[in-house]
Amino acid sequence: MQSYLSVCSESTHEKVIERSRFIARCAHAAGEDAARAFVAAVRAEHSLATHNCFAFVADRAGNLLRFSDDGEPQGTAGMPILEVIRSKKLFETAVVVTRYFGGIKLGAGGLVRAYAGAAAELLAEADIREFTPCRDMSLTVSYEHYDALRRYLSSRACTVKDTRYTDKVCVIAAVRSADVPAFSAGAVDFMGGRVVCGEGEEYLFPFPPAK
Repeated sequence: MQSYLSVCSESTHEKVIERSRFIARCAHAAGEDAARAFVAAVRAEHSLATHNCFAFVADRAGNLLRFSDDGEPQGTAGMPILEVIRSKKLFETAVVVTRYFGGIKLGAGGLVRAYAGAAAELLAEADIREFTPCRDMSLTVSYEHYDALRRYLSSRACTVKDTRYTDKVCVIAAVRSADVPAFSAGAVDFMGGRVVCGEGEEYLFPFPPAK
């Protein structure tokens, strides 16, 4: 498994250029069916719009990509949107830019700037995550040592996904695969051996990208 960046949830950004209303929306799209379903949903919501232009990269390798100018002059909408997605190194990401024509023509250059700009501003605000190989680590402690475990977890780069309360407390945390050995050893050391660590199967988890 290899890490990749992608939009994690839907976002919307709107701007007006020369009285035309541009509404940009993005979503995570794992596969062409998911990407086309997202495009269709936006088109249905904005069925009265002049154009619903889109682009997507629907796989993790950058090979499954599509775009459409949806009636705008060729090369002025879909490709500029796609270039923004690719410039940000995003995968499994779909973007639709809807235009309600305001009566003033923008020309080819103006359209490229408008569509690319709307997509860029949208993705600058979007919830972009790094989908990274990770494992679910289970950490089981007695109730009296739960506060210490919470302090340890708050000091580590992990995401707590669940806490189970039975005769003991078991916390499930997503940990990057590369960090698992140090994470487990650190937990045992910090807790003075008063923790039982378990390790799950590897999968991809959307961590916030490292700053």
